[in-house]
Amino acid sequence: MTEYFEVHERDGAARLGELRLSDPVTTPALADPFLADAGSLWAAERTVPDGDEGALTVLPHRAFPAGTRDEVRESFAVDHPAVEFPSAAVVDSETPRDVGADAYVLADASGFVGHGEAFKEAIVAAKDALPADTALVLSGVATPRNVALLAYAGVDLVDATLARTKGTQGMYCTADAEHFLEDLEELPCACPACAKPRDEFTREDCADHNVNALRAELRRVRERIRAGRLRDYIEGQTRHEQWLTAAFREFDDQWGYLEERTPLMRDAEVTAATSETLDRVEIRRFADRVTSRYQNRFTDQPLVLVPCSATKPYSDSQSHGQFHDAIQWRGHTVSMTSPIGVVPQELETTYPAQHYDAVVTGDWSEDEIGFVSEVLRRYLERNDYSRVIAHVPEDGYREICERVEANPAIDVPFEYTCVGHPTSDESLGELNAALQGEPAYSKREREHNTVRALADYLLGDGAGDDLFGGPGEADIRTTGRYPKLQVWGDDPDAGREGEPGEQLATMVPQYGTLSFTIDGARRWVESDAPTKRVEIDPFVPHGSVLAPGVVDADDDIRVGDEVVIEGPKAFAVGRAEMSGPEMVSSTRGVASEVRHVDET
Repeated sequence: MTEYFEVHERDGAARLGELRLSDPVTTPALADPFLADAGSLWAAERTVPDGDEGALTVLPHRAFPAGTRDEVRESFAVDHPAVEFPSAAVVDSETPRDVGADAYVLADASGFVGHGEAFKEAIVAAKDALPADTALVLSGVATPRNVALLAYAGVDLVDATLARTKGTQGMYCTADAEHFLEDLEELPCACPACAKPRDEFTREDCADHNVNALRAELRRVRERIRAGRLRDYIEGQTRHEQWLTAAFREFDDQWGYLEERTPLMRDAEVTAATSETLDRVEIRRFADRVTSRYQNRFTDQPLVLVPCSATKPYSDSQSHGQFHDAIQWRGHTVSMTSPIGVVPQELETTYPAQHYDAVVTGDWSEDEIGFVSEVLRRYLERNDYSRVIAHVPEDGYREICERVEANPAIDVPFEYTCVGHPTSDESLGELNAALQGEPAYSKREREHNTVRALADYLLGDGAGDDLFGGPGEADIRTTGRYPKLQVWGDDPDAGREGEPGEQLATMVPQYGTLSFTIDGARRWVESDAPTKRVEIDPFVPHGSVLAPGVVDADDDIRVGDEVVIEGPKAFAVGRAEMSGPEMVSSTRGVASEVRHVDET
């Protein structure tokens, strides 16, 4: 149980934490100023130090190098005493274990930092074995060039040992390179150590500069975490060294590790600037949910595929306004886009569909074409349409449609209505003509299908019908103007005078999600829709639920998820601030904010 470390913000596996010393430290950070080492038991017997709240004390330890046999580790294992001061325990990546410390130092870091796959395996193993609300420390491996990746992987504390050593050896370090000091005609830095003529700059100064550069890079990383933009930085930063690129890709392949730790939604824009964007959790999660949870309910209309727009949400753009004027609700509009794939009109505000910005050149890479083709194929295999009207231009879009049309698993005819530019008069005329005779769906049908689709996306396959009734069986009413819809139960006797029943939920246009009321939460738990539950101790939460009060939580809860909070004295609904596994294993921090609560 940690008393001195708490996570405040999360950006994937990276965390912004607080080490609660007498002078609090925001992590990720350099540990040198406050780290006190009680010493190695290999050299001599050590007594447990008194410790104090001004330092993080590394308890007496035996470090094992990489490759040490298990029987040796077991024979010389250290029993860590329970202490009442900020403490760190030395463990290794082969056998990490929880001993009740506030931080854990991986002793064999030098054996895996520098090798992409080994680094990924070591960090994932440590994170799986150690409590979520403890700090992970790597010593002797951090440089200005690699520390952003260390933080991205989940490392909270580093030291300046390697950076300083490189300086004394005449290696000048920056965030993107390492230079032999003798090769530099001028110093590419303006830190205090570099504020002297080049011919007076010594190796001691170089060591000081390297530490300054490491400290500056950590500041940059912390700001990126605060903004939810560390991934954008990492996509460029890891290209400066081969092993960083390899490790970055290894973590992208470790879907479970990153997905569990990545918020469902956030304010930060997703910048689609590299091919690695296609591997981002937010992108893959959206594509997976659209092709495994979303259900098309506009069964009487054909599918109309249109290109995306720079303006988000798409319906606010001039081009999509022109598409709408031609379609007139006679077809189900789905936008095609890289890097997301396909976006049904009901999900156009759902994160990250209105929160990304892509580099537009007019040319599609093979990776983009392959990804969007696969998403469209899976979408059409899941959803039934009488035909597909592809109102898309030649470059990229048309090739994707033709690939999918040619797939033997797709048994639906394609029609192409774009002549030159999609918004040309001739193209729009062809689109209008292709929809002649098709029935138009009503505003009520569109609004009901939108809230059902959001429930599918957020809660699981079939959740929309379970919660709100299927097409033709709706037991809800919607009020308000899209995208600020309110959902009400269709029971006039249940609401206040003039209202259509009890309010169940509100659509949140900022993220394209649903925010449930108490009545909505009760309907949710009574339905067959998958429920995200947090079980708490016998108390009535107000404002938030702290992790120590959580008894149990569903494993599939992610930061940003809508959750039902239940305990012997309360029934509440709110939004998760931790993943389900983190709620259960943490002893500090806010597990969930609470929006509405009833005493029971």
